[in-house]
Amino acid sequence: MLLSRKPNHAVRDGHVEQHNVAALPPAGIPAPSRQSLRGLDWFIFFLADVQTGFGPFIAVYLTTQKWTQVEIGLVLSIGGIVALIGQMPGGAIIDAAKSERLVAALAIATIGVCALAYAAMPVFAVVVTAATLHAMASCVLGPAIAAISLGLVGPLAIGERLGRNARFASLGNGVAAAVMGTAGYLLSSRSVFLVTFLLAIPTLIALSRIREEEVDISRCHGEMPREAPVPGDTNVWHLIRQRPLIVFALSVLLLQLANAAMMPLMASAVTARSSQWATVLVAACIIVPQAIVALLSPTVGRKAQAWGRRPLLLIGFGALTIRGLLFATVRDPYLLVAVQVFDGITAAVFAVMIPLIVADVAFGSGHFNLAQGIVGTATGIGASLSTALGGYVSDKFGNATAFIGLSGVAATGLLLILLVMPETRPTGMTVTKEMAG
Repeated sequence: MLLSRKPNHAVRDGHVEQHNVAALPPAGIPAPSRQSLRGLDWFIFFLADVQTGFGPFIAVYLTTQKWTQVEIGLVLSIGGIVALIGQMPGGAIIDAAKSERLVAALAIATIGVCALAYAAMPVFAVVVTAATLHAMASCVLGPAIAAISLGLVGPLAIGERLGRNARFASLGNGVAAAVMGTAGYLLSSRSVFLVTFLLAIPTLIALSRIREEEVDISRCHGEMPREAPVPGDTNVWHLIRQRPLIVFALSVLLLQLANAAMMPLMASAVTARSSQWATVLVAACIIVPQAIVALLSPTVGRKAQAWGRRPLLLIGFGALTIRGLLFATVRDPYLLVAVQVFDGITAAVFAVMIPLIVADVAFGSGHFNLAQGIVGTATGIGASLSTALGGYVSDKFGNATAFIGLSGVAATGLLLILLVMPETRPTGMTVTKEMAG
């Protein structure tokens, strides 16, 4: 059982400080009910469904509407730039919000309207506006999910909760890809966006099942009660200067720099080697990691508290390094599908570790969601550079060289975690199953 107070060891400037943290829910905040926890599960599931509609289906749909590749690329680039710029402002908005549920509901409604706009009027001005609004809404949804999760279960149970979040997101992605692919095949590519709009309705219903009174607004923002507050802890600049946050953001940048280009390069290689089955094989390469994430994520959340964060980060980077080397050497397109198991391992680790380590470092500052935005910006920069550099190296020196280079970047991230990244796991904590959901 939880005691009324347990010591919490938070990382500050690369060393560990001990604070007293209320282990039980704050006064007036009830423990999360089964209704709220299940509501969060299905909210994440349906939200993943909604977001899937804005993936590769956009390019397919606009192509059928006689758009040029330049126009499609411009729209996708505008959305990507807005998403990158909006990461930190999105986190700051969630930190300032009085109700994360309300902000999330407005963002979902905006995304639903954007999907309807794509379907109803695929002209350049409308599509660019929709892409911009969708990117802006997405910038607040990621932090909102983590904030609501933290507000519901608190810092002691957040690891296992994040693992559960990743499982439902992965299941939602897989189901949505199948449903939308079927709708696009049987009906038209336009139907994908109508399905996306309709899926916003159960998403909002699931969100409404999360009881507002059970979401502690202070915990959502990463505030924590202390008997003796540490001066400067709530200062934004104090947070940004935290060595663990800086090192972790850099490691996430390296992760994305190594990872983002692998799937597009592999898809091109598969198409060149087996054009007849390319679509099926690429689809399988997407489904396999999703299945691994759904299977492993809750275990990652539990092991993060038992083992600490660094061993799991090393596993994630190690799997990415091996994946790059195998892509460089494996020639059989069917074996490449099996290699994607390593992608699933990496994805399962970082789907849980990114918000969890941010919570470790930022909890107590009151700027948890801004810290998420900082790491999110690093994610966007790494992904943007990866596709450009990976494509350039592939064109100049071949796919094998590109994969080896990307594997080398992943190995650099592994060394950064091994040699520089401190362990951020709070110690002296026991988590009840009820709190974990």
